[in-house]
Amino acid sequence: MYLSRFLSLHALWVTVSSMMQHYPSVWGHYDVCKTQIYTEEGKVWDYMACQPEARDMIKYVRVTLDPPDITCGDPPETFCAMGNPYMCNNECDASTQELAHPPELMFDLEGRHPSTFWQSTTWKDYPKPLHVNITLSWNKTIELTDNIVITFESGRPDQMILEKSLDYGRTWQPYQYYATDCLDAFHMDPKSVKDLSQHTVLEIICTEEYSTGYMTNSKIIHFEIKDRFAFFAGPRLHNMASLYGQLDTTKKLRDFFTITDLRIRLLRPATGEIYVDEQHLARYFYAISDIRVYGRCKCNLHATGCKEENKRLLCECEHNTTGPDCGKCKKNYQGRPWSPGSYLPIPKGTANICIPSISSIGTNVCDNELLHCQNGGTCINNVRCQCPPAYTGILCEKLKCERDPGGCSQSSAQGAMSHCPLLLLMALLGAAGVHMC
Repeated sequence: MYLSRFLSLHALWVTVSSMMQHYPSVWGHYDVCKTQIYTEEGKVWDYMACQPEARDMIKYVRVTLDPPDITCGDPPETFCAMGNPYMCNNECDASTQELAHPPELMFDLEGRHPSTFWQSTTWKDYPKPLHVNITLSWNKTIELTDNIVITFESGRPDQMILEKSLDYGRTWQPYQYYATDCLDAFHMDPKSVKDLSQHTVLEIICTEEYSTGYMTNSKIIHFEIKDRFAFFAGPRLHNMASLYGQLDTTKKLRDFFTITDLRIRLLRPATGEIYVDEQHLARYFYAISDIRVYGRCKCNLHATGCKEENKRLLCECEHNTTGPDCGKCKKNYQGRPWSPGSYLPIPKGTANICIPSISSIGTNVCDNELLHCQNGGTCINNVRCQCPPAYTGILCEKLKCERDPGGCSQSSAQGAMSHCPLLLLMALLGAAGVHMC
C-alpha cells in the first residue's frame, strides 16, 4: 500500500515537473524564445528574451557615394603604388575588369589577387579638399553587436568621421572622429575608448589611435562596440545580464547601439607628412578593401527570426505584434497599448504580449497557439481564461494586487509565482486520491 502510494506521488511529481518547464510564471513569457550565443564552452542556447541571432549585416546593405563620380577609372588615371608612393605607374580603368575598383569591392569576398578594393580618384585638384561620403543603408533598424571594422588598402585617412542615423538618413549624429591631430582637425582632445567609463560611455570622442600615416603597415580602423559593452558586462563579456538590464532601462544607451544607416566621411587622405607633395598628387587617394558590420534586426524583443523579403529585412513578429520592427499590435489585439518586450526581470524578461481588443473578443479568446492563458490560467472552451487567485485580466496577464492602492510588492509577486505550482500539485494529488499528512 505504501509502495503504491509512493509510486503515485512520484508519478504525479514527474508530471508536475514536466508541466512546470513550460509554466508561464510571473517572470515572463520567453520560454519558447532562444538565441544561440558563443561561450568558452562553445555554442549554447540563451533563453534571455526574443531577439534574432546576430549576423553579418553587410550582406543586406545598399551603398551610395557622394559625389557619385568619385570612384577612379572614368576617365582612366594612374596612381602611385601602395608600398612605394613614388612608383606611380599603376592604372585605374573602369572599363577593364582587372583594373576597375567599383564600390561593391568594399564588400566582396577576397578572391582576386591582389586583394580587391574600392578606390577614389586621386587628389589631382589639390588644394581643393578631397571629400567622400560613403553611406551604408539597410532600410531596417538594426542593433550593433560587434565592432565596426573598416580596412583601408591605402593609408588610413588623416581625417575621418563615422556617423550614424536612426531615421533612415534624414538626420545624422557623429559616432566617432578620427585624425592624426584631433586638436587641429576637430578642436577636440584625443581620447580612446579606454578613457571612458560607464558614466561617459555615450561620449563622442576623437581618437588618433587609427590615423597613422601613409607608410604604416596597419590598415584597419575600428569603432569599438565590444569595449563599450565591457563597461557593463565585464572585460570578457561574461555578465551579459548586466548589459541587458542597462539596455532595458536606459533608452539613450539602447539607441546608441541602434542604427538604420552608417556614413563614413573621408575628409583628408593619408599624407604621411605635414605638407602635401604637390609634385606627386597621385600618391593621395582613398581605397577600402573591406567593411564589417555585425548586428541583429531590431524587433523590440518580439521576434526570434528576421527574414529577407523583396530585398528588405523584416522581423518575423510574435506576441501578436506586427510591422517591420514589430512596433505595433496586430488589428484586434489592441486591448492595451503596445510596448516593447523587456529583458527584465532577469533571466527571462517580460514579453508584453498584445492582447485582444475588448470589441474583438468572441469565441476565440484563448487557444493553444498564440493566445495562451498566462500565469497558470486555464482556457475554458476557447471563450475565457480561468485565472489563478492572484491574477486577473483577459489572459490572466495582470496581478490582482496591481489594483490595490499599495500596488504589488516583490514578496507578493513572488508569492503568487510560488503559490500556483503548489495549488497545481495539490489539485493533482487530490484528483488521484492521494492525501498529504
